[in-house]
Amino acid sequence: QLQLVESGGGLAQPGGSLRVSCVASGGTFRQYTLGWFRQAPGKEREFVGAVRGSGANTYHYADSVKGRFTISRDNAKNTVTLQMNRLTPEDTALYYCTAGRPILSMIRTETAYWYWGQGIQVTVSS
Repeated sequence: QLQLVESGGGLAQPGGSLRVSCVASGGTFRQYTLGWFRQAPGKEREFVGAVRGSGANTYHYADSVKGRFTISRDNAKNTVTLQMNRLTPEDTALYYCTAGRPILSMIRTETAYWYWGQGIQVTVSS
């Protein structure tokens, strides 16, 4: 059973940057694919990005964040980080860290993930 705890986030101005991190405990971190999803008010939760585990270490991003957001993982520290640059108000959402072992075709599907953090708020506003 993997436990995930997010930190960071907060308020940023449009064009600014924020970082959210997620620390895992209770499992073999390196074997999991780690993902980030977000949910804006009144909208469904959507895929942001993911990094595969078990040595694959391939990165996948939603088109809406590609080139602006970067995921990194540190298996020694059981941590995955989402660096968000050039933020826009449309990035305002509750951001969730997640872990699982989805097949590649399901990596953008939230039901393919097993463990979830509690979520952390990111607000982009002037």
